[in-house]
Amino acid sequence: MQLAVREGTELVFIERIAGSEAVPVLTRVGGRFALTATGVGLVLLAHAPTDVQDEVLSGPIDRYTECTVTDPRSLRRMLADVRTTGFSISDRQVTMDALSVAAPIHSSRGHVIAAVSLVVHHGTVSPHSLAPLVQTSARAISRTLSGAA
Repeated sequence: MQLAVREGTELVFIERIAGSEAVPVLTRVGGRFALTATGVGLVLLAHAPTDVQDEVLSGPIDRYTECTVTDPRSLRRMLADVRTTGFSISDRQVTMDALSVAAPIHSSRGHVIAAVSLVVHHGTVSPHSLAPLVQTSARAISRTLSGAA
């Protein structure tokens, strides 16, 4: 599990919980990363103000693997899908063995303030089967932050 917030045009990982057989990732608590490749980054970018999206998508977009989406038009379509479905999928975009599914965490006012994800080994499970689990976790965190039990 990973938890991240957006700071400007990057994300900051604020928590990471990994089991003994977890997928090796390039992230660490307190570390910064591009918004365009990770599951949490895609969620945060999808819900960022338009000017932040435009800045991120007009600049150079880092490629981490051959599966990293770097085309701004494709990324805009992905971000629209995230807003529609309520979750993101990052399949082998950061490392070739990782699949990430993420969902937004909302403030009491309904603003996306963070994102939570599960990262698993690519090919071990359908991303769409993980989506309800991640969305349920995101809703629970949102409720807790809002003070509702």
